[in-house]
Amino acid sequence: MGAGDNRLMEMVDEKARLAGSNKMELLLFSLGGSEVFGINVFKVREVCETIPITRTPNVPRGVEGIISLRGAILPVIDLATTINMQIDAPRTKLLITEFSSHTQAFLVADVDRIVRIDWDKVKSPQSMPSSNTSFMTALTELADGKLVSILDVEQILASVIGEDKIPAEIQQIDADIKANVFFADDSTLARKKITEVLDRMGLPHQHATNGADAWEKLKGIAARADAEKLPLDMTLGLILVDAEMPEMDGYVLTRHIKADPRFARIPVVMHSSLSSVANKKLGQQVGVDAYVAKFHPSELASMIATQLTHIKARKGANEA
Repeated sequence: MGAGDNRLMEMVDEKARLAGSNKMELLLFSLGGSEVFGINVFKVREVCETIPITRTPNVPRGVEGIISLRGAILPVIDLATTINMQIDAPRTKLLITEFSSHTQAFLVADVDRIVRIDWDKVKSPQSMPSSNTSFMTALTELADGKLVSILDVEQILASVIGEDKIPAEIQQIDADIKANVFFADDSTLARKKITEVLDRMGLPHQHATNGADAWEKLKGIAARADAEKLPLDMTLGLILVDAEMPEMDGYVLTRHIKADPRFARIPVVMHSSLSSVANKKLGQQVGVDAYVAKFHPSELASMIATQLTHIKARKGANEA
């Protein structure tokens, strides 16, 4: 095993310890006003001072232009403009971010520090008063009482570059492998995209907006199956989980599911914008059956169909 492999395993081990304790690390930054914002450090590749930005014509609102960084051409997105904050303060820092198979630079005013917080202290924006909630996925409170707005960066990116259409090749799934799908995701955009895929496939579905809510709902589904003396896989075919969610992250949720024998036949697919090799390995460590990156509708549909086909094959083998 080379030095690169050793470093990768160190990253996986560190993330496993962090996720296993239901904690996350946020990079705190400001856009020039008094409000504090945060982004999961796993989505940040590096932080640097602004470098010359090349202005380009006919770009979407919020895009300042492009930069050349280490041989790559990246779009620069002014976060303040994108989330409709009227701030005249200079933006002097760049957050180089990587998620949902895209790499881009976010232009911000200043970067503060990294803090480690418990996911159960992270709440949905509806539960706490703040502005700009349409671009927020969650809120948390620091030890000093300051509120941190955790940005829905997938929604921000979609607002700038536009949403992908659901591909025409996604068709209704064969009737003999149809099953109920349960999914959990805190992002409004992600829930919309997942729903579009499942509806196109003709699959019934239920959802939750955070990990804790998902676990309560899943236990309720299992309890109803027990009361009706039905195998759980008669009423539930697949569980789709996000990695980052308020109150309980997808890794801890997966561990709960895999530790409950009632869910032994139900595959868990992780659907996350954290698509690095390290995150995929971490998903494997907690027991996910498959991993698919956001937002690739065709890949998601194919993964769901594959998992449901495997379930039907196992049932057929058991009945035989």
